Amino acid sequence: MIVEAKAGDGGLVAALAHRLWPHDNEEDLRILYERLLSATENGAVFLAFDDKRAVGFAQCQLRRDYVEGAESSPVGYLEGIWVEPAFRGQGVAGRLLQKCQEWAKEKGCAEFASDCEIHNSESLSFHLQNGFREANRIICLIKRI
Repeated sequence: MIVEAKAGDGGLVAALAHRLWPHDNEEDLRILYERLLSATENGAVFLAFDDKRAVGFAQCQLRRDYVEGAESSPVGYLEGIWVEPAFRGQGVAGRLLQKCQEWAKEKGCAEFASDCEIHNSESLSFHLQNGFREANRIICLIKRI
């Protein structure tokens, strides 16, 4: 079952998000998601449940700034998606993605975008299998000045 997260679900979402982004502090993620879920006009989080246990999440937002390959604005954007390993290969991530795309369409988007790290072949494969096309590859650089 896929449901939209609501205010008060920040801790649950943060626990799942921490599995995707383990270098982020879980308490910081909880605060971030409590804020996001309290003002969901520009973003949404969907949760996948197996019975009463959350086994995955997807976060999407509206982006009005430049999005690689996009020809319209706003663009729905998949900020993150994660499913517990035991539930992968069962269509859970695809259903989460579908809910995000439906949400973006309801918000007036004609396009939906995402990104993944260059070395993440599993994520790239998921995106390509779900109708995305590669728009660009970049390497981000920084230096102290």
